[in-house]
Amino acid sequence: MVMPNVNPAAESQDAAVAIVSLYQKQQRIYPRAVNGWFVRWRWALVWATQALYYGLPWLEWNARQAVLFDLAARRFYIFGLVLYPQDFIYLTGLLVVSAYALFLFTAVAGRLWCGYACPQTVYTEIFMWVDRHVEGDRLARMRLDAAPWSLHKLGRKAAKHGVWIAIGLWTGFTLVGYFTPIRILWSEALTLGFGPWEWFWILFYGLATYGNAGWMREQVCKYMCPYARFQSAMFDKDTLIISYDSDRGEPRGSRGRKVAHRGQGLGDCIDCGLCVQVCPTGIDIRKGLQYECIGCAACVDVCNGVMDKMGYSRGLVRYATQNSMALALTARQMWARVLRPRVLVYTGVLLLICIALAASLVLRAPFKVDIVRDRAVLARQVEDGDVENSYRMQIMNATEQVQRYRVSLTAWPAARVVGRDEFEVGPAQARWVPLAVQIPPKEVARLGPGIHGLVFQVQRLPAADAGSVRVAEDSTFVIPR
Repeated sequence: MVMPNVNPAAESQDAAVAIVSLYQKQQRIYPRAVNGWFVRWRWALVWATQALYYGLPWLEWNARQAVLFDLAARRFYIFGLVLYPQDFIYLTGLLVVSAYALFLFTAVAGRLWCGYACPQTVYTEIFMWVDRHVEGDRLARMRLDAAPWSLHKLGRKAAKHGVWIAIGLWTGFTLVGYFTPIRILWSEALTLGFGPWEWFWILFYGLATYGNAGWMREQVCKYMCPYARFQSAMFDKDTLIISYDSDRGEPRGSRGRKVAHRGQGLGDCIDCGLCVQVCPTGIDIRKGLQYECIGCAACVDVCNGVMDKMGYSRGLVRYATQNSMALALTARQMWARVLRPRVLVYTGVLLLICIALAASLVLRAPFKVDIVRDRAVLARQVEDGDVENSYRMQIMNATEQVQRYRVSLTAWPAARVVGRDEFEVGPAQARWVPLAVQIPPKEVARLGPGIHGLVFQVQRLPAADAGSVRVAEDSTFVIPR
């Protein structure tokens, strides 16, 4: 038998080859609990935003739900406002206001939205609160995850995920409650009698909340959210960001409280690592500004606590600008540079848009009119030589009281509305009504064949009322050859 020729040198080279995976397993982050001024502010906003979100659908206004987006009836109720799809411009205005507000806050103080009011941050904070109360703080959660499965571990995990799922489903239920009256939805919930779309959105939004805030957490902020990628375009060196004062903190090193660290050539940073342990995205702020930083300021609170215990001054990690750190500016000088022309322009534009949007809402007509020629009925000559055109008019009552309206013509004195010219429309209702307009032979001869402009005027009654409103609507009148 012939043995294969084996090269010992090649065999040793193959044995030394290391296999490196291109896909690294995501390291789980266990944020540590922290107390401080910024944490209290963050929780105040958690309470405020969730009280608004969960409580708003249950408020009543004029014997109806105060905020209801009734897609089936194409009515959008926002307290005393009744909006129609034709009022879509107000949603556009709201989005523009939100965009400019985001630009302004980012130019002034970085990712304030992300750190304090973003739904991802808010629900992650709530879910981490559940973590701490069910499984314990950071070390307890790490030990529990590392331990083998047991009845104790299974019970803790089941309790935590049960609370997470309950929060997610209630969040989805509340979302659907903005589109289906929530009291009707609650009665359906008692019998699980939801419609197919209600089931879909409750489960979809509940699962999204459970997955994003419970499992994905910082990965949403780091990889899925586009804001983390383009935020740098809105930053400059006078933007307030969470900064580590390396001139004061370096070189870092552990020491006792009573040690004169300056004499040993050490900075104020004791290298305790707490700023990394409390970070919800797991970054080290001492490495400088990173796109993963959401600006929650947890590292500021924990570092200030450490500085207090060591007897050092606060502010080793703080809100500061790059210029203030590089030029050693005082707080007054730093704030003077924060309020720079760019910020003032953003503020001015935002105020103008808000004022214009508010004025438009206040001055909007309490009803809308849409008049179209009835294409199913041709222009025709009737008795006495009059020419008649038929129209269809839609009146949309944007108030919550029954209203009466009168239709008249303003284009030609001889033109007249034939038949009924007064109509009644119920609260927040839209009504289509037929109209017929005739002009006499003399007017026909004067105008001649063709298409001519016609102006309808719709007036809310009574006409003598100081609140009476008139709306003009353009249309056309056809004179056949």
